[in-house]
Amino acid sequence: MPAFRYTVSDVMSHTAVAIGRKASYKEIVELMHQWKVSALPVLEGEGLVVGVVSEADLLPKEEFRRTDPQLPEQLDGAAKAGAVLAEDLMSSPAVTVRADAALAEAARIMARRAVKRLPVVDDVGMLEGVVSRSDLLKVFLRPDEEIEQEIRQLVLGELPLPAHIEFTVLDGVVTLRGPIRERALVPLLARAVRAVEGVVEVRTDAERADAAAA
Repeated sequence: MPAFRYTVSDVMSHTAVAIGRKASYKEIVELMHQWKVSALPVLEGEGLVVGVVSEADLLPKEEFRRTDPQLPEQLDGAAKAGAVLAEDLMSSPAVTVRADAALAEAARIMARRAVKRLPVVDDVGMLEGVVSRSDLLKVFLRPDEEIEQEIRQLVLGELPLPAHIEFTVLDGVVTLRGPIRERALVPLLARAVRAVEGVVEVRTDAERADAAAA
């Protein structure tokens, strides 16, 4: 995986389980159970993503099991209780993400739309894979040594900092040490280090040179 800027393509599952519009309710449940996923992209034609069926789309079937069949349209969410095909169950248009999107963008989309998985599509909407919440957390498995090397080469090597700035990385937590003459550089450095994928937190005990001299 590339250094510094990870994208969705670096962590996503390139082989995605998907269904067609005419997939049945039971088939959908069976696939979710078999592949241990909470949602399935719905495809049309050669792989165009037209929607997503999630567990939330399937639950009304149980929620409104005892509801009078003449009343579903009067109840919020009950319309899907009588659906048996993917095209009637799916949420459409699908919430998707591009393969070249930053991980932070994918995380924001998931948080704002309250979804656990996103179909990954190309520029015309064709399915390329799926990215999940757990995929986005993979960057925190990076070894401390790898993170340290990246900070040294791509952060400290680019910022106008004194050569004697030191840092350590332990369990993804970066601690910066050493005097910094320009106080404004402290938050700048911390922000640059925090942008490195896999960094859990940034702590500083840097001191201004004049304070240290006093």
